[in-house]
Amino acid sequence: MVKNVDQCFPKPKRMSSNSLLSSLQVLSGCAIIVRGQPRGGPPPERQINLSNIRAGAMARRAAQGQPDTKDTPDEPWAFQAREFLRKKLIGKEVCFTVEIKTALGREYGMVYLGRDTTGENIADSLVNEGLATVRREGIRGNNPDQARLCELEDQAKASKKGLWSEGGGTHTIRDIKYIIENPRNFIDSLHQRPINAIIEHVRDGSVVRALLLPDYYLVTVMLSGVKCPTFKREADGAESPEPFAAEAKFFTESRLLQRDVQIILESCPNQIILGTILHPNGNITELLLKEGFARCVDWSMAVYTQGAEKLRAAERSAKERKVRIWKDYVAPTANLDQKDRQFVAKVMQVVNADAMVVKLNSGELKTIHLSSIRPPRIEGEEKNKDKDKRFRPLYDIPYMFEAREFLRKKLIGKKVNVTVDYIRAATGPGEGTPAFSERTCATVTIGGINIAEALVSKGLATIIRYRQDDDQRSSHYDELLAAEARAIKNGKGLHSKKEVPIHRVADISGETQKAKQFLPFLQRAGRSEAVVEYVFSGSRLKLYMPKETCLITFLLAGIECPRSSRNMPGGMQVAEPFSDEAMLFTKELVLQREVEVEVESMDKAGNFIGWLHIEGVNLSIALVENALSKVHFTAERSAYYKTLVSAEESCRQRKEKIWANYEEKPVEEVVHVTEEKERVANYRAVYVTEICDTLHFYTQDVETGGQLESLMETMRAEIASQPPVEGSYAPRRGDICIAKFADGEWYRAKVEKVESPAKVHVFYIDYGNREVVSSTRLAAMPPAFGTRILPAQATEHAFAFIQVPQDEDARADVVDCIVRDIQNSQCLMNVEYSGVTCPHVTIQFGDTKDDVGLGLVKEGLVMVDVRKEKHLQKIVTEYLNSQESAKSARLNIWRYGDFRADDADEFGYRR
Repeated sequence: MVKNVDQCFPKPKRMSSNSLLSSLQVLSGCAIIVRGQPRGGPPPERQINLSNIRAGAMARRAAQGQPDTKDTPDEPWAFQAREFLRKKLIGKEVCFTVEIKTALGREYGMVYLGRDTTGENIADSLVNEGLATVRREGIRGNNPDQARLCELEDQAKASKKGLWSEGGGTHTIRDIKYIIENPRNFIDSLHQRPINAIIEHVRDGSVVRALLLPDYYLVTVMLSGVKCPTFKREADGAESPEPFAAEAKFFTESRLLQRDVQIILESCPNQIILGTILHPNGNITELLLKEGFARCVDWSMAVYTQGAEKLRAAERSAKERKVRIWKDYVAPTANLDQKDRQFVAKVMQVVNADAMVVKLNSGELKTIHLSSIRPPRIEGEEKNKDKDKRFRPLYDIPYMFEAREFLRKKLIGKKVNVTVDYIRAATGPGEGTPAFSERTCATVTIGGINIAEALVSKGLATIIRYRQDDDQRSSHYDELLAAEARAIKNGKGLHSKKEVPIHRVADISGETQKAKQFLPFLQRAGRSEAVVEYVFSGSRLKLYMPKETCLITFLLAGIECPRSSRNMPGGMQVAEPFSDEAMLFTKELVLQREVEVEVESMDKAGNFIGWLHIEGVNLSIALVENALSKVHFTAERSAYYKTLVSAEESCRQRKEKIWANYEEKPVEEVVHVTEEKERVANYRAVYVTEICDTLHFYTQDVETGGQLESLMETMRAEIASQPPVEGSYAPRRGDICIAKFADGEWYRAKVEKVESPAKVHVFYIDYGNREVVSSTRLAAMPPAFGTRILPAQATEHAFAFIQVPQDEDARADVVDCIVRDIQNSQCLMNVEYSGVTCPHVTIQFGDTKDDVGLGLVKEGLVMVDVRKEKHLQKIVTEYLNSQESAKSARLNIWRYGDFRADDADEFGYRR
């Protein structure tokens, strides 16, 4: 036998060349197979038949393909005789003497347990137990061995042992089952419980024939998860072994043949029984892999119950040591240094569902592909549909957007651990297949989570299947397969039977008309949520607006960024200095991040202009602070002007980047004669319909009030004559519809949010109030009464020269006071200046012409918001004087004196 490579299996000892051998197999009660010590390969085998005795013949299956033959059952006590010898001899050293060798080469002799003839005589033991009979017909009187056997047989007869017991021994005949009618049901019924078995035959290193106990099923079992080299049968019937096939078979035989084992039957695909053999001293599957006699196979790895990672680790060990079938193995990452094989990097961009751009510690950008996964794709007829339509993979391929968003939200801006699994070589274009550049494929983890596995488990990617000899795959391939199996079982994502999600995303980049229609909505919205999809330059970006489901081109307001190189009609425009640095800065800060934007205006090409904020950082200011942009004169009218100018001046003084060659020009004193702009007081009559908690309020123009009343009367009359069917209208965010208010009347409204059919948030566009209603109280807007016939009548305003109190109780007092004084009453209103979301106005009572805001200041309910415009100084002074009077009288918020000196920021006030 070969020297054992694992301490868990018994080690054979060195034997003499002639009569000292190891017992390999017991064929019957009177025949065994022995072999010597292996030298350079499996050792030769010899069959020894015991002289002078005969044991019962073992059962034999009918020859295949010969219908006339029948199965031959055991002779009485034949199996018990075989078992007696098997348990006594298998794996033990034996000594034998050959007495007769027939012309056909069959050898007869005596076998002794141990290293010499002083050991136990096996024939004597069999006869003594009544498990064999003595061949008396050939007895010679002078042979003491034969005489002793006859004496032992007589004693066994007298004791009625074995063959000599009463009853004929019919109870010792096995009912062997060579065929299992429904193997799948049989295996399922065992529930993967270990069952006792004897290995009767080893076909090759990974396929055995086992006798299952106690029901005597004789089954062929293939080891789950592995495959050894095999013996191929040629056309002439001869067998030709693959490299290491004989060694693998010997390895398994020497450890399992005719040993008592336990088998876990795990699956039965295509009538092939897969299982794991458990020996008291170890697991043969793992040992075959570790010693390079087998390779892992994916199709049966999934059913292996003892931990697939153990098999992969054993195979990896053999590959690293280059033993046996792996002697010529070259690792996929063998040419990479350790630092290039494993590294930490920051994710800068998610390209699609299986690729991302990362930034290394050196500052280099590198594209990484997730190993062994395939992103969502369109196949078959869908691939050729809508060829004329502009194809956008991110939105048009089912689940591509969900997969990209999953990775974006998990990874963007985060540090990840990258382990390179293999480098996929570049491929040229083929028939129907595109060309691919070289790809670095890796396993990416964050916080111990394998991102590819998480993606697959949600059904947002599938696993690539490989040829068995293709080693370029993920180092966690089995976990990926298991994740895909779970996703299929649970019907997740790509494996769902539900309707495929559709993303209708309007791209209004460069669409001037659409942009004009959209501009007022974005201006009124104030700060809107967005995702930066692409960075064209330091100040030009493409944004995805999730609430509005559209794409827009966005230009940063207030700055002048260096231009990148561009194709122009007259040729290529050369890039300005630091344009690439500005673009890289913007990419690192905002690409694929969630941001907030304030849209102020648009240019003639349909691009929106405004301010972009990310985590409290204004991108325009950040570019100026990093000397990558200059302040544009249009910033003068913004609230960020002072900050921008201060940052620019600081960079200019340090002569950084774009200011490196700056030379300060001498300032000439010029006396500017300016005409002071006068405040225009153009009060008009309005009706205050709604006052919000933020001190914003809605008004209707008195002049158009008659039109609204007339339209409402006509609309309600028409609805009364043709009432809408309750529940027939399905509201969607942004819809203009009609809603039934608490007074039972119908009003024009806009849907702002749909939580559920029972909770729909609506805004009454002619009155400014909001309500949460059931969809049964909503109906489609009759075309004759839409906003094209009469625009929305409620207009939002804020009080000029007033700071809204941050304290909730103080603010509630102000709101109560205003509601009491002006809600649902006619007033006079004058626009003083514009704000971020709405105009700031002064309001006068309709009868006394007293300023409402000034009255709030006089009562000490609010503080003054000091404006710097020269034409407003007169009215601001009046407000400040009133504030001083209230402060002196300790009214309301001033009752504890001037609190602003120490705690202005804490209280949310500014002086």
